[in-house]
Parts: sequence; structure tokens; C-alpha cells
Amino acid sequence: METPREHPDRPRRRHEGPRYGGPATFARLPRLDEVSRADVAVVGIPFDSGVSYRPGARFGPGHVRAGSKLLRPYNPALDAMPFGTQQVADAGDLGVNPFDIEEAIGTIDAGISALRADGAQVLTLGGDHTVALPILRSVARDHGPVAVLHFDAHLDTWDTYFGAPYTHGTPFRRASEEGLIDLERSMHVGIRGPLYSKQDLEDDAVLGFQVVRSDDYEVDGVASVVERMRRRLGDGPVYVSVDIDVLDPAHAPGTGTPEAGGLTSRELLNTLRGLVGLDVVGADVVEVSPAYDHAELTAIAASHVAYELLSVLALNRAG
Repeated sequence: METPREHPDRPRRRHEGPRYGGPATFARLPRLDEVSRADVAVVGIPFDSGVSYRPGARFGPGHVRAGSKLLRPYNPALDAMPFGTQQVADAGDLGVNPFDIEEAIGTIDAGISALRADGAQVLTLGGDHTVALPILRSVARDHGPVAVLHFDAHLDTWDTYFGAPYTHGTPFRRASEEGLIDLERSMHVGIRGPLYSKQDLEDDAVLGFQVVRSDDYEVDGVASVVERMRRRLGDGPVYVSVDIDVLDPAHAPGTGTPEAGGLTSRELLNTLRGLVGLDVVGADVVEVSPAYDHAELTAIAASHVAYELLSVLALNRAG
């Protein structure tokens, strides 16, 4: 990867116009075609053909961008400048076929690979969780099997829905079967709610995941969860996938399959900060469905999740 530029093109400043009138990019960042290259590309995938319940995540990328207008350049929690020490740019949205899931998966794989071709890291705004599979295919071609750190209310390791192998509930089973996941280092965080049977958990363990339940935050606290997470992830490459429904519906109502008893925004953000120093090679924030959102609660939460991930990448890049 090239050395980041000393003075990256940064988001528009407050004296350059009101935030609500700024460009429709994440955090009012420059577009990818406005910079010579990016260390991190933020890309949207407006796709929700894999959902099993409430639709609408195809409108998620634009909604998260709208919720990101109040983000500022300095992150005091991590003492980081996510836009000041690395070039971050908004790559727009990938156009994918909403009627053919397998074709869409191929298009996403090709689009993510093109963005990563010059060494850029990619932060994806979904879209439903189906998009994680083609992203992992792209990442694993360069890094080999990666540890997947998966924040979600649900396991997303089911086999099929109505005989369909590619849905938002199956990406990590397919990824495990394809050898994209490090079976000794992957983890779900925030799991809760009813399952079909105990067999779901037994199958999930075989596929390579350990589970941190949402209730573990109440019993053990954030610091304990972060310690378990870092011990499990170890020293190798890590891909972070955040389904916004890991948050309690009180914090993120705008999602397709909400479950009671989830994380608070504060718990999730503090957990993500625990990734500093680990080899994070890419990330996504998915399942934002704006039709079910209220007062941009979900969009704001998702944009802050993305901001913390960008801050982690910046600090890791700085060494």
C-alpha cells in the first residue's frame, strides 16, 4: 500500500457552507473521482433482494450518508483524525441487478475488487447482509482466509431459505464452506433472540464461529467482551461486518429483522474502538432500512459506526 499523503483532501469545513447543504457524500468527503487515489474508499451497495422479512435496505447507503453530515474531523475517544491522516473518499454506489442475486453477487465481487486493486481498503454501506459474501471473496483472494468479526442479532449461518442458498441469512455459511473464513479466529458479537433449534448453534460452531451473546454485555461488561474479542482475533487479518440490528430497536429501529434486547450504541462504539492495533482489512455496515427509521436514529448510529471503523483504520495505518 502506498504511503498516505501528508495532507489528504478533507471533508468540507463548516465555513464552506451549512452541513445540510453539503454534497451527498459520506461525512461530506470528496468523491473518489476528485482525488488522485484513496487509502480508504467508502462505497454503497443499494441491494436488498436477499432479505427474508422487511425490505428497504437498498435505500440504506443514501440514508447513512444523510445521517453522517454532522460527523466532525477529530475523534476524541480515540485521539484520531480519521480524515486527516489517510485519504478517505466516497466511491458512490455499485449498480447491481435487483432481480438476479447470483449476478448481483458477481457484480459486487468485481466492484469491490476494482476499488481494492491499488491497495485501498473498502468500507461498505449496505444493502442487506448478502453483500458480505462477495466482499469476503474479494478480500480472501489477497489475504487468504480471514477472521470475520460479525456484529449481529442473528448468526447468518443458516443453510437456505425456501431452497435459496444466497440470502442475507446465509452469507457466512457460504463463506465458511468456500474457505474464506479462518475457522479458528472468527466470532459473532451481539447474538440474541429465538432460533429454530439448538442445532443452529452446533452447526455454527462447526463453521468456525465463537459467540458473544448480547446478554454478555450486561453480565461481563464491555471490557470483558473486548478482551475476549482481541484474544479470539489474534494477529492475522480481520474483516468486520456490522449488521445494524445488533443494536436494540430503541437505538436502531430502521432495520429489517429487529430483535429486542440488543446492544446500546455506546456499547457497540466502545467495542469497535477495541480493534485498534489489529489487522483490520475491510468492513461493512449493513441492513439499514430507512422506511422503518425515526428521526434518523438508525442512520446516525450507522454513520457513527462507520466513523469509528475509519478511526481504527487511521490509527492502524499510522502504526
